[in-house]
Amino acid sequence: MKFLFIVQGEGRGHMTQAQVLKGILEKQGHSIEAVILGTSKRRKIPTYFLNTFNCPIYSFPSPNFVTDKENKSIRLSATIFQNLKKAALFIRTLKQIDLKVQSHQPDGIINFYDILGGLYNFLYKPKAKFIAIGHQYLTFHPDFIFAKQGKFNSFLFKLNTLVTCYGAQMKIALSLWQPCPTTLGSGLKVWPPLIKESIKKSTVKQDDFYLAYVVNPGYAQEIIDSAKKNPTAQIEAFWDNTAFPNPYQVLPNLTFHLINEQLFLEKMATCKGFLTTAGFESIGEAMFLGKPILMVPVKGQYEQRCNALDAEMAGAGMASDTFDLSVLEEYMRRPADSLERKSTFKCWQNTLETHIMEMVAELSGKRKLKV
Repeated sequence: MKFLFIVQGEGRGHMTQAQVLKGILEKQGHSIEAVILGTSKRRKIPTYFLNTFNCPIYSFPSPNFVTDKENKSIRLSATIFQNLKKAALFIRTLKQIDLKVQSHQPDGIINFYDILGGLYNFLYKPKAKFIAIGHQYLTFHPDFIFAKQGKFNSFLFKLNTLVTCYGAQMKIALSLWQPCPTTLGSGLKVWPPLIKESIKKSTVKQDDFYLAYVVNPGYAQEIIDSAKKNPTAQIEAFWDNTAFPNPYQVLPNLTFHLINEQLFLEKMATCKGFLTTAGFESIGEAMFLGKPILMVPVKGQYEQRCNALDAEMAGAGMASDTFDLSVLEEYMRRPADSLERKSTFKCWQNTLETHIMEMVAELSGKRKLKV
């Protein structure tokens, strides 16, 4: 089958998911004809993503978050207002998406949680099968538990999720845990996370340092404060702030690196603990490697509150409002069941390629498509 990807570029996790799915689909004899990537001024497209695909990559402006002056907290009302102001621009983007779809004539369109992807399917009704993929669709499963942070935040999260998959023949929820089979009959499938091959092939060990990942520059100061409070704890941190030297040693026990995929994966495989905001993909990677995690949801982003709660229940680590290293150290002192969790998670993750084969079989008509 021929596929076209629509990828939300606000979060690096969606790009990683697209990379992994691309590799497995091509391994199974299918092709990716083109990638449509939603972009924003806040995020530069990573070179490693561009180098992954040997097909055209088209970038278009897409709705994105507005942060506070510290680039730390999401300003919800400003986000809604700014994106509404750009409605005319986004309408033109939808037309451009349709031109690319008409040009490449894919059999299937896979949308990685881009809101314009869902609106495109609703308004243009392409002939290609439309598949929505993302951990957010686990909210459609009856076993999912929502974070408690106000009904309005929950409503907006659910609404955004519904729009991204509107009219989809198949919704694929990525999950850190293997749920009981759903009987919703709404085209919902549950898959394990899309873990990179480089993670699976990593040599895992435990050196005496913590790894931190903070894309939002506002959280860098919290990492610095944590390092000052814990001068004997070595921290290797990754960010995307190009205003400083690379690497940048802030303190004797703290060094910041610009995001580099290979170096980051090497550090993750050898760290003793992982500090991060509550992005789904990096949590899944750390779980696969058996690393305990301290998760700090981005302020104002309800989805990350849900991610952190879900990951806690899956046994990934602890959630916190700040990068307080003592919280992670306390968690690491608990009786260890990490080997059992790691084995269970790997068994779940190893079913991924079978799920992808089943998806293609249903889309191609070799199996009945449940909608």
